[in-house]
Amino acid sequence: MTTSQQFLVRAAARNNAEWCAVMCRAHGVAGEFGGEAWAAAGRAPLFYPDAVTLEPGADPDALVARVDLGSPGASVKDSFADLDLAGAGFRVLFEAQWIHRPAGADVLAGSSDTPDLAWDVVGDPDTLRAWALAWDGGAGNAGLFRDGLLDDPETFLILGRAGDGHVVAGAVAGRGEHVVGVSNVFGRDGGPDAAWPVVLHALDWLFPTLPVVGYESGDDLETAVRHGFEPVGPLRVWLHGG
Repeated sequence: MTTSQQFLVRAAARNNAEWCAVMCRAHGVAGEFGGEAWAAAGRAPLFYPDAVTLEPGADPDALVARVDLGSPGASVKDSFADLDLAGAGFRVLFEAQWIHRPAGADVLAGSSDTPDLAWDVVGDPDTLRAWALAWDGGAGNAGLFRDGLLDDPETFLILGRAGDGHVVAGAVAGRGEHVVGVSNVFGRDGGPDAAWPVVLHALDWLFPTLPVVGYESGDDLETAVRHGFEPVGPLRVWLHGG
């Protein structure tokens, strides 16, 4: 890993931890940043880790001691894929790659067409509900995105509307000191391939000087690469118990 990639992975890990902290606060769960990791004071919301490492070589014992193991579902985002938590009862849930797209990169990289969706940023509870329902796709988890998210000045929920006004694509963007992090990319028709052009167009307009980071795996990683991202380093998510 080059020095530039090491910087990007650290920045991406910090940015992701900040987004996890925002999501936790929206659910009434406190969290604390330490030198090596961020950790929630209780169980994080569905799909979100209870701790995120911020530096390579974190002390696994100290990290596990900050995680609530008293209820099912405890998880740790091992941002540098360098921990072994098996001895503490964790197993690897999935592995992924941090991704990076330079500031000012061609918004249409990987796409032959201009974005055909009108974009906006969610600014009120009704629009947030419409965004969450489109993201959820009927799985029953739209309530994960609560109104408190609208109070965070560094969190931007980007949406893409079809001609009839319905939300059909979107993503979450979190502005950090050195990068903007993107997650929860979705497209109701065409998946991430349909969403990335409008999301990247919005990010380029909102944050023209910030590189874009995030993480993906499998087919979603291949899609991100087609849209101008490069993998810059591995991460791993550990789940406690069965």
